[in-house]
Amino acid sequence: MPGRVRVGTSGWQYRDWRDVLYPKGLPQREWLQRYAESFDTVELNNSFYGLPSAESFTRWKESVPPGFVISVKLSRYLTHVRGLREPDDPVHRFMERASHLEDRLGPVVVQLPPTKIRDDAGLTRTLAAFPPRVRVAVEFRHSSWFADEVRAILQARNAALIWADRGGRLVNPEWVTADWLYLRLHGGRGRAGNYGTRVLDAYAKRLAGFDGDAYAYFNNDATGNAVRNARELVRRMQVD
Repeated sequence: MPGRVRVGTSGWQYRDWRDVLYPKGLPQREWLQRYAESFDTVELNNSFYGLPSAESFTRWKESVPPGFVISVKLSRYLTHVRGLREPDDPVHRFMERASHLEDRLGPVVVQLPPTKIRDDAGLTRTLAAFPPRVRVAVEFRHSSWFADEVRAILQARNAALIWADRGGRLVNPEWVTADWLYLRLHGGRGRAGNYGTRVLDAYAKRLAGFDGDAYAYFNNDATGNAVRNARELVRRMQVD
């Protein structure tokens, strides 16, 4: 049975989105609520730089309507500082806080640094540290990870290999390692990372043709391109 495709942006707190998404004079504390009037999902980025408080997660949950999904980016403490070593405690602390999103909690993004080479044992332990019900998406940025053994590790946990687009093309193999899909669009080839219609058409067809749930987030936030591109991708899937 076909799943649901959710399209949004990576973050929402950008000053240059005024007059693109946020009306002039709208207080910043109301931006997420306004964002949720246009999209049904967002990717939380600031959790990567530091672990937000339980109160922050609760506030974000209360700012969005039922059915809205917030994907969260795992703290870089585990991925960049500890290099996936001894993941149980960092993952537990992170999930204890993120659980305050309750039914708004979406996938957790594990983004590895470009310098982190393949570590099968570290990846296996990290995935095992998450509660079974939690969807985990992994973004590798070193080519050594793109091996059949790594693919099998992801498949065993039903974890998604993140499809990462840079410059209008995927920088990873087109592996489908889970019964759901996660796409991150870091920037097209247009001005300020804008995506052209040809690329958006191609992704609209891929997402619409996928059988399971799919999540797509635009990370080209400069000048509001992420908002424009996300809206256009949704429109093109509806047209198709």
